[in-house]
Amino acid sequence: MGIEIKDLRLAFGKFATGVTVVTTLDSLGAPVGFTASSFTSVSLDPAMLLICMSRLSRSYGAMTGSDGFAVNILSQNQQSLCENFSRQNHDRFKNTNWHKGPSGFPLLNDSAAWFECDRERVVTAGDHIILLGKVTGFDISQRSPLILSQGKFL
Repeated sequence: MGIEIKDLRLAFGKFATGVTVVTTLDSLGAPVGFTASSFTSVSLDPAMLLICMSRLSRSYGAMTGSDGFAVNILSQNQQSLCENFSRQNHDRFKNTNWHKGPSGFPLLNDSAAWFECDRERVVTAGDHIILLGKVTGFDISQRSPLILSQGKFL
């Protein structure tokens, strides 16, 4: 009995999750980012987190080639940013309000929270990678997070 990818995606979608946009700078200093719902805290001491991304992502080279990255936890009013950073073949930062964080990584304005990280390790896991980061800075707001469940925003 094989696993049907479509059915597996539906089953994974039963787990409600927050939505993030992971950002870094490419080798030329241009901002790069993608939407990721596979995010979790790993450790409080030392402070560590992880995100997962497809090895086919156009952001793959910049993310694995950079010494660090930022994770922006989207707020409830940022659904359009989630969709923007999920689309292919366009400038995701055009018309996006952002600023450089303390470590220089792109931070999206009005996020529920953000983390800047040093890249700790990259682990290959099937068709994805696990990007482990050591948190070097963070901030939180009073905004509620954007939640995704079964392909719909809550």
